[in-house]
Amino acid sequence: MLTTFIRILKYGFNAFSRGGLLTTATVAIMVVALSVFSGLIFFNVVTKTALASLQDKIDISVYFKTDADESSILKVKSALEKLDETKEIIYISRSEALDTFREKHKNERVVIDALDALGDNPLQASLNIKAKDPRQYGMIASYFDAPTIKPVIEKVSYQQNQIVIERLVKIIDTAEKSGLIITLILICIAGLVALNTVRLAIYSNREEIGVMRLVGALNGFISGPYVVQGVLQGLLASVITIIIFFPLIHFISPYIQAMIPEVNLWAYFLDNAFIIFVIQTGAGVALGSISSLIAVRKYLKA
Repeated sequence: MLTTFIRILKYGFNAFSRGGLLTTATVAIMVVALSVFSGLIFFNVVTKTALASLQDKIDISVYFKTDADESSILKVKSALEKLDETKEIIYISRSEALDTFREKHKNERVVIDALDALGDNPLQASLNIKAKDPRQYGMIASYFDAPTIKPVIEKVSYQQNQIVIERLVKIIDTAEKSGLIITLILICIAGLVALNTVRLAIYSNREEIGVMRLVGALNGFISGPYVVQGVLQGLLASVITIIIFFPLIHFISPYIQAMIPEVNLWAYFLDNAFIIFVIQTGAGVALGSISSLIAVRKYLKA
């Protein structure tokens, strides 16, 4: 058993080393497939970071009536914090709102004089609420329709932000679905191309396979070297892909960060280089070995 396994490994290494143009073509196709796959990973990182940044800029504000006492407002805040949908709640008191307003308009003398002439603080206390998921803003906004809370509420800004929130939700859904569909399509294409390349390699060795079958070699012994060859091709393709992406990510990262400051692709690549390499290697080995196994089994059955 061990002797057979060693022979399969030996024949597989030999087939890989003398594969010449076919090995080069197969590895090149795998590099393209893995490059596209890796590109989708980084595209997903950029998309998710950009959407998260955009999502973080969206919130709903709840304005309370000027006669609402602070204890009632803080009770509402406490109740909201217990909701699973809420990510962050910032309370802005009437005095804080007034200080912010004065600071913002400190160079506008007419505005400040008009504010002083009122003699009382006209601004309302408010809660700025961020949801964990933009799909949940509608649910949070409906909370303020409760009879126990509605009497102290002056206005909820959800209606003004609803269009923006709905567009953001649509973008997120589209990005997630498109990324999954594109990934599945590319995996199928790469698998078919690799499969046909392996079939071509098997066809070029048809006489050798015929001799092996005549002397009574088992199908596992015949297909084993091709699977080993596929594994080696996948390993080589993953190494080449990571070598290509190293300078590529370093080059494009500043340009992406200039457009989307929150995205540091180079830092992400360095932090996750080992994981990315493991994923690429696993994908490459799986692509090479499975394609080889399917191709040789189909040939042997025929």
